[in-house]
Amino acid sequence: MTGLTTHVLDTALGKPAEGLKIQLLRMKGEEAELIRTVFTNADGRVDGGPILSGDEFVVGPYELLFHAGDYLRQSGATLTEPAFLDVIPIRFGISDPTAHYHVPLLLSPYGYSTYRGS
Repeated sequence: MTGLTTHVLDTALGKPAEGLKIQLLRMKGEEAELIRTVFTNADGRVDGGPILSGDEFVVGPYELLFHAGDYLRQSGATLTEPAFLDVIPIRFGISDPTAHYHVPLLLSPYGYSTYRGS
């Protein structure tokens, strides 16, 4: 499989993060072009296959914006105002358009981690 995928897990609740808004941007210097907006399903993944694939899946810098604050509020988490984590940006590069890039997010109200998964 080629393309860009993600998976969001709520580590505080021990389950997938359902209904989390994610925006994908293509970076052009410090400017960003919004490519698409998606939401996670009950499994914490995005329906319909990769977020980015085919002719759109090209070499370059990208950013995923995970709207964690909105999700955490909807999940019933007790947050400060403003929330410690609101929108989590993960900027990464695609260097091989024939490869699969998986960018998961492990999320809690006060921390997160990510890595290049498989």
